Amino acid sequence: MTASHDGSSKIVFIDIDGTLVADDGRVPESAVRACCEARANGHLLYLCTGRSKPEIYEEIWEIGFDGLIGAGGGYVENGSQLLYHKQVAPEAVRHLVDFFGANEIDFYLESNSALYASPHLREHLIRLIYGDVANDSAAMRQLESNPHPFLTTLTYGESSLYKEDVNKICFLEGALPFETIKAEFEGMFEVLQCTVPMFGKDSGELVVPGVHKAVAIADVLSHLGRSAADTIAIGDGLNDLEMFEYCKVRIAMGNAREELKRVADYVTGTLEEDGLYQGFVKYGLIEGGELPMASLTGAGDETSA
Repeated sequence: MTASHDGSSKIVFIDIDGTLVADDGRVPESAVRACCEARANGHLLYLCTGRSKPEIYEEIWEIGFDGLIGAGGGYVENGSQLLYHKQVAPEAVRHLVDFFGANEIDFYLESNSALYASPHLREHLIRLIYGDVANDSAAMRQLESNPHPFLTTLTYGESSLYKEDVNKICFLEGALPFETIKAEFEGMFEVLQCTVPMFGKDSGELVVPGVHKAVAIADVLSHLGRSAADTIAIGDGLNDLEMFEYCKVRIAMGNAREELKRVADYVTGTLEEDGLYQGFVKYGLIEGGELPMASLTGAGDETSA
């Protein structure tokens, strides 16, 4: 099957965490194959993620994509062309840094220059990923021999976290319930539950009000001169809801939140069950073929998708 960039081609918006990339940073070989074949067939593929640009590792780009919607819709690239970049107001950054510090909530600020970690974030993440490395020698060996890419991406030890180039903020589960944090930032941020399971049920993301994936998708389509009728979305998290409401075809991963499955046109397999590949076959982006047993290969990490 070969499609040209006309009405017969589709524009596919792909979430990263839980859709393309597993918690441990691996990508199914079937997903790599599906993306490569879909582009060869003339379809356009855009990453559409909560991650900011520093979290889009070279191994992910090498799969092959036509553009990026990052920071949950706050940053948009078409090819190498920047379409827009929306940032958090400095006074809002100052407020959240002070609030999280006072309440001992670990977090990181996402900018296009770096991911800035709060003072105790690294130790918190190590506990979540590896366990008690101080008292478990096997866990310590794993940390030393196979450091998670996300740990090395973060910038630690900043003298001040009052940054002025922040796209969004992610916080880990701590002493405060999610609803308390949401109430604190009412009107200042859109507060969303995090899409990374290991961050905890009371973890979340703070994004610029009015910014979400559907707004960015509409801008990409306007730039391309294309219609929403040509779009396919595939995702698993609550920050994919607006994208699903906007796009013509909606594919939920088998591991997706129930709220997303309810509005999906099709629920495919989980990431480990080659769900992305199955979804691409279902909607004619690629031709189906025999796959080896589901195999995950390294390509990036998990964060806020």
